[in-house]
Amino acid sequence: MNIGQSLQFAVAGVLANKLRSALTMSGIVIGVAAVIILVAAGTGASAATTASISALGSNTLTITPETGQGSGGRGGMRIGGGVFVGGGPRPAAPQGGAAQPTETDRGTEIRAPQLTLGDAEALVDPELAPTVASVAPVVTASAVTATYEGASHEVGTLTGTTPSYLVNHDDTVREGEVFTDSDYLARNRVALVGATVATALAGGDERAIVGRPIQLNGVTFQVVGLLTAKGSSGPQDQDDRVLAPMTAVQDTLTGYGPLSSISVKAAAAEGVPVATAEVTAILNARHGTKVPDFSISSPTSILEAVSQVNATFTLLLGAVAGISLLVGGIGVMNIMLVTVTERTREIGIRKAVGAQKADIVGQFLLEATMLSVAGGLLGIGIGVAVGSLSIGGFQLIVAPFSVVLAFAASVAIGLFFGFYPANKAAAMKPITALRYE
Repeated sequence: MNIGQSLQFAVAGVLANKLRSALTMSGIVIGVAAVIILVAAGTGASAATTASISALGSNTLTITPETGQGSGGRGGMRIGGGVFVGGGPRPAAPQGGAAQPTETDRGTEIRAPQLTLGDAEALVDPELAPTVASVAPVVTASAVTATYEGASHEVGTLTGTTPSYLVNHDDTVREGEVFTDSDYLARNRVALVGATVATALAGGDERAIVGRPIQLNGVTFQVVGLLTAKGSSGPQDQDDRVLAPMTAVQDTLTGYGPLSSISVKAAAAEGVPVATAEVTAILNARHGTKVPDFSISSPTSILEAVSQVNATFTLLLGAVAGISLLVGGIGVMNIMLVTVTERTREIGIRKAVGAQKADIVGQFLLEATMLSVAGGLLGIGIGVAVGSLSIGGFQLIVAPFSVVLAFAASVAIGLFFGFYPANKAAAMKPITALRYE
């Protein structure tokens, strides 16, 4: 009997009991669809996370003290062209303001880990740090409430910094303008607000807040610009923030303690490792330590770690979905065993009239494979359709390899789980099969 005849017998066998065949295929359908959808979810989550982290700037370094993180910084600095420049005259503290801390002899003193304005200035050295493009000192104020015309909002992050920070973190404004070096030097109380803050204070017309005064813990700041939205990075809303000149923030909200962090931008993304080494050497020398009392992070290193986690997560999701495929294969094998039992006399008659063992194996193996392939194709259709949707705030992305893998698995399941029932049918002795009632 040729392949065409075997296929004809297989189709007739599958269609002989349509409901049972459909129920058998359902296990394969669910398994294949689950593999594609769950892998699409993992791939989509990974892509969304990568985009959020990349928005922070691929060649930006953030330096933070290991412990004892402070909330303010010392005085101002001379800046030019939006790029931090060390040395030069500093803006004077306002009358009655907090006294400036003085340098202390660290020869025999245990120094609490901290970052100072002098540290930030030292990093802008074309000889010691040629790959560093710009530096921005950062202070943060905690528990800040913004109010505007009766509306109030607890600001997620209030950052006092220099115009260089905007360059370092690829920040732009979509309404209004950025604060400038002049604002920093003049200690002007101006601010840039994120979309979340603007919406919370001004309602639907968030642009209306530009050019208007708001109060930050009771201190009036003029909103000069609305920051371009960056979206969320996991649970953190990157638009729930306010940026202002560090001098104004120190004058009104934080005082003049150590810096919270220092933002550094390397000249190029490929120069991040070199810039990290340069920064480490400079700060170790300044702090008089062999082991750094600070940490340096970058979106690139975070992205690598997150990518590894996402890859493991996606693999785990695919493995869980693969279990449902295995269950579907067992269902195929169970039904084929029942089919063999029901058609024992038919097998005996066929063998009595000359059917070979290969003919019987081919027929039942084709039936099992047809059920699996049909279920696999239907599962692919459902999986691709669902895997193209946007769920949970991010877009699912169907991975082509998951489609190929799921279909190949469905074919393999049909062959593997169909072989035993087919072999059992072919091994029957004609006389025994003909006597079966």
